[in-house]
Amino acid sequence: MPRAAHPTGHCRWDIPLVFMGLVFLFFPIITRAAYAAPERLPGITPINAEQFIALAQQEKVVIIDSRLAVDRNQGRIEHSVSLLDTATDCNSLVKIAPKVRTPLLFYCNGIKCPRSSRAATVAQACGYTRVFWLRGGFDEWKKKKYPYLKK
Repeated sequence: MPRAAHPTGHCRWDIPLVFMGLVFLFFPIITRAAYAAPERLPGITPINAEQFIALAQQEKVVIIDSRLAVDRNQGRIEHSVSLLDTATDCNSLVKIAPKVRTPLLFYCNGIKCPRSSRAATVAQACGYTRVFWLRGGFDEWKKKKYPYLKK
């Protein structure tokens, strides 16, 4: 059965469908641009790149890269483990850090990326007591010209 045409020649659903398509197309861009990492997360220690280096020189830290594979392929901090925020749970964490006193450091792309803050919050909820968060993420690391690995 043919669709009933609107007097303008368009189906009455064409404009709303086009609008919905644009919303779905641009939603990830809009939400990423609107997000800014909080200054603090309760019970989680925010650190900068220099503090991270100092911590890693003092003791063994499990570094967790919460980014997508496409981002990680652009570069990563040496010795980091890839664990996407959506895959971060108590079972995945215990595989890489069996003891809850193990220092965990989470990072993602930077202050516009919510992945590391979400993953760090999950780690804390799983009982990890030494959770660190590189709020500036990989963006800060690169801007300060610290070494990193490419793919």
